Amino acid sequence: MSRIKNKLTARTVQTKKAPGYYSDGGNLYLRITKSLSKTWAFYYKKDGKRVEMGLGSVDVMTLEQARDKADVLRKQLADGIDPLSERQRQANEDKAQRAKFMTFQQCADAYINAHRAGWKNPKHIQQWQNTLSQYAFPVFGDLDVKAIDTGLIIKCLEPIWLTKNETAGRVRGRIESILDWATVHEYREGVNPARWRGHLDKLLAKQSKVQKTEHHKALPYAEINGFISQLHRQDGIAAKCLEFTILTAARTGETIGATWDEIDLDAKTWTIPAIRMKAEREHKVPLSADALAIINDMAAVRVNDFVFPGNKNGLSNMAMLAVLKRMDRADITVHGFRSSFSDWVAECTAYPSEVREMALAHTIKNLTEAAYRRGDLLEKRSRLMDDWARFCNAPKSSGDVIPINKKVV
Repeated sequence: MSRIKNKLTARTVQTKKAPGYYSDGGNLYLRITKSLSKTWAFYYKKDGKRVEMGLGSVDVMTLEQARDKADVLRKQLADGIDPLSERQRQANEDKAQRAKFMTFQQCADAYINAHRAGWKNPKHIQQWQNTLSQYAFPVFGDLDVKAIDTGLIIKCLEPIWLTKNETAGRVRGRIESILDWATVHEYREGVNPARWRGHLDKLLAKQSKVQKTEHHKALPYAEINGFISQLHRQDGIAAKCLEFTILTAARTGETIGATWDEIDLDAKTWTIPAIRMKAEREHKVPLSADALAIINDMAAVRVNDFVFPGNKNGLSNMAMLAVLKRMDRADITVHGFRSSFSDWVAECTAYPSEVREMALAHTIKNLTEAAYRRGDLLEKRSRLMDDWARFCNAPKSSGDVIPINKKVV
């Protein structure tokens, strides 16, 4: 091959018509086919054999660009690298990298789909999708998941951290879970930029410092007896559901989502799966005789898998509020009955606070206490719920209490 370089000119490349190979020197050739298509080719010898390496069409690569490419290939030859093998290696590497490319939104969709079977409540799936679509995707949804860093997490959370702190906390936790999923699947590597302890807790105010506590309107526990009597005069499934909610000190979402496979009549328990629990841990509720009576009433009119069926599935979130409205009790909320129960336990019984907190399925904030408390105090809670049911359904004067010296074992 000629050592003379730059033999061709841009005009020569443009005007040449005859098929053949035209050397520019330095291993670079202009190749014209019988159909008069023009391409660049790089020639070199390997193991005594001539190797042709196509570089592309003259329509997309100018003469100067072809010469620059030939310079790179000649340097590879000088370093003992086979240009054609190196190009194949780089192509394989690029293909492998593309195979590992996923946007954050793609990872989020994959994470939700992977957990969908375990999330029986469609509302839970919808909450994940809605919060991520509203707050995370606009900031970094289309970015490669491996590009997500602390700065992007802060950009997502900071605008809502002070004004919608509870929502922001959930969004952070969901982002952290998705990034952990991506790391395990090798779409990213390194520490999780959405982790709280030892990281974001140094950049954002503690949730306990910025959360605004909103107290739900609660009925004084001394008035529970009269309220239950009035409630018994209300017809419909929603009224039964409200009474069951009061007797079990449960949250609205826990009750309206209750299914028959969660009820164990022999053990007299209702086991709420983690997916419907605020603390995301399974919660077993002992059922009093009055609560079981409601379950039996609902079994007699069973129409689907839900204990308290609505038009299609379970009751809506507004069903029990509608009962309160019919009773002209807009001054209280369904959730407020949990406060009524809590106040009654604290002021009228000798049950320890941990029994009350366990009955309410509250998260144990004291880490030491949480580490040592392994059981669910089911026997003690069973007696507590029996006492609560008797208090709710047996008329008493406001001064009647369960003696403070009652032995609770």
